[in-house]
Amino acid sequence: MTERPDLDIITNWIEPNRRVLDLGCGDGTLLSMLREHRNARGYGLEIDVENIIACLRNGINVLQTNLDVGLSDFDRNSFDYVVMASTLQAVHFPHRMLDEMLRIGRQGIVTFPNFGYWRNRWQLLSGGHMPVTRSLPSSWYDTPNIHLCTVRDFETLCREKNIEILERAVVNRRHQSSSAIRLLPNLLGEIALYRFQRG
Repeated sequence: MTERPDLDIITNWIEPNRRVLDLGCGDGTLLSMLREHRNARGYGLEIDVENIIACLRNGINVLQTNLDVGLSDFDRNSFDYVVMASTLQAVHFPHRMLDEMLRIGRQGIVTFPNFGYWRNRWQLLSGGHMPVTRSLPSSWYDTPNIHLCTVRDFETLCREKNIEILERAVVNRRHQSSSAIRLLPNLLGEIALYRFQRG
């Protein structure tokens, strides 16, 4: 188990010997795991220079880019999987990003904090302020998140865009599930992970 259990879940969803593009790859941890455990090859896209340097030190192929500019440099079906871990809520046009992910990849994988989580709702209701939690640690004025959504919001968008959800994991901050979370994922799930393809 890694320090990022969400990456373990993603790694288990990816078949061996596949091509992967990691959007907002950070220091390249996921791509390193996929190379080691799945014999995957691929690239990371990242904007932060320190993260790019970390990727290069770890032998990760990385390109510096702003995801909001789009992915037009990549041809259709260039990758088997396009992954966006904890970044979808930080791009300006998440609905367009899903289209781009499925244009250049056979399948997409995203993770995001569930804004419908009960603690978030409670902070809004009782305190009248934007929530600050372990999965949403920043204040409203310095957060990288610009399009927060709920489990229900994401699944509605997928239906509207004819995107087929292949797997879903809605988990707590330790990336563990429970029967209660499975029963009420939009209320009790803190983090959502999805694997999907064009329907």
